[in-house]
Amino acid sequence: MTTHRPELHFAPEAGILDAPAGVLLDGETWHLFTQYHPDAESPARWGHSYSEELPFDWLECDDALAPVGGEMSLRAGSVAEGPEAVHLYFTSVTNTGTSVRLATYTDIADICEVDDDPLALDPAVMRHGQAASAVKNYRNFRSPCVVPDWTAEDRDEGHTGYLMLALSGNSEEPVPVILHSPDGENWDFSGPLTFDGDPGFRQGEVAPGSPLPPVVSPRIIRLRDEVDEQIYDILLVTLEREGRDISGYLVGRLEETTFHIVSGFQRIDYGHDFTRPRNTNVTTGTINPDRQYDEARVFGLLNGTGRGDDATKHPSYEAEGWANALSLPRHLTLQGGVIYQTPAPGLPDAVRMSDNARSWTGILEVPSGSSVTVTLLDGNGDPAAVVSHNGDTITLDRSMGKAFNGYYSDSEAAEATLAEGDSDSLTVVVDGSTVEVYADGGQVAMASRVYFDGGCSDIDVDASGDAVIEQSWSRSGS
Repeated sequence: MTTHRPELHFAPEAGILDAPAGVLLDGETWHLFTQYHPDAESPARWGHSYSEELPFDWLECDDALAPVGGEMSLRAGSVAEGPEAVHLYFTSVTNTGTSVRLATYTDIADICEVDDDPLALDPAVMRHGQAASAVKNYRNFRSPCVVPDWTAEDRDEGHTGYLMLALSGNSEEPVPVILHSPDGENWDFSGPLTFDGDPGFRQGEVAPGSPLPPVVSPRIIRLRDEVDEQIYDILLVTLEREGRDISGYLVGRLEETTFHIVSGFQRIDYGHDFTRPRNTNVTTGTINPDRQYDEARVFGLLNGTGRGDDATKHPSYEAEGWANALSLPRHLTLQGGVIYQTPAPGLPDAVRMSDNARSWTGILEVPSGSSVTVTLLDGNGDPAAVVSHNGDTITLDRSMGKAFNGYYSDSEAAEATLAEGDSDSLTVVVDGSTVEVYADGGQVAMASRVYFDGGCSDIDVDASGDAVIEQSWSRSGS
């Protein structure tokens, strides 16, 4: 019996998931490409799964890409609609460095076939060569994000051509760079990404004079702020700090190669494990053009340990042969320069139709000094994790002594500060070994892994002090 595998979050059938590689929404069908290892000894390749209508029920397709020739592995990239086929931009790793390469996927609307061989490659995917290679003093291009480029300075005039945000240089001091293309195939190097204003990357560091932390996995999305109704670029980045990944965003406008900062780095998730968020591109006709910037959709990897993590030591790998999962898809909106996050629509029904997932949602009144405590119980009825809404802050503690052999017994509680004046609300979702929390209308999101001994058997809720639970909804699988 599996107890760690989630049902509504994407996790590999077997092997080790490294990251979401690229996501494309085509009408009502979600296409998810992932960087993963079939087993601990195999090099990374690209898998492909899809889900129709709601992104909670993933079906495997044949793998999209695997290393060939002198390639040592394939890393994450981006997926975008091209003029005649879907473009897959991936990072090729050889013993001489990295480069961004292009493959095309034809007939993506067809239901994919699944070969009996789990390592079979989809014949609809064709490689085309390098998309971005060494130029001037910049080399080792990798981790590309490709999105439609702007037609003109007036953003309401729409898009033409493509923009690529990628990394270059060595892993200790990566340099983000910008490239442009009229067709998604032939790319011109524009230059390194620079900032007009303070990006705020030193936020939270102990030593103000220390070097800037490495910035990895840059991604860019566009959102219209609901307050001033202007369209902004949102730069998603992950900072590598002392063996941990900290993911967040900057709000501003990208003009040529300069990002003009409106607000500096803010964390996108305050839990233990959300990292390396990936944007979702869409095909023509999927979204009404008048509403295409109302919201964005992102996935993140649930493993905040960073590149030094040994996935073979995870309880899920030792017991069930797989490691790492993705977050639930999150819908992002921009309100007054702050991102608000909610799970994709349809989650309550998906929880109800699952076998073991659980969720609790409450509308609260939590004055300062009071609290609402949500305790997640394991299969023995013992606490495995505790979520506390204290009015001013929210915490997620997974260090309970009996929580699955004490796997996280030395883990400090994750904490986020809540804005004053926001309505108090709380949603907690438990799915296998994943826990996601959304507070105060999506102002704060927290995602952490929790290994439950025997699964999550119940969610217990208690209000203390002057706190009041005005309304609440509990859902659980069959």
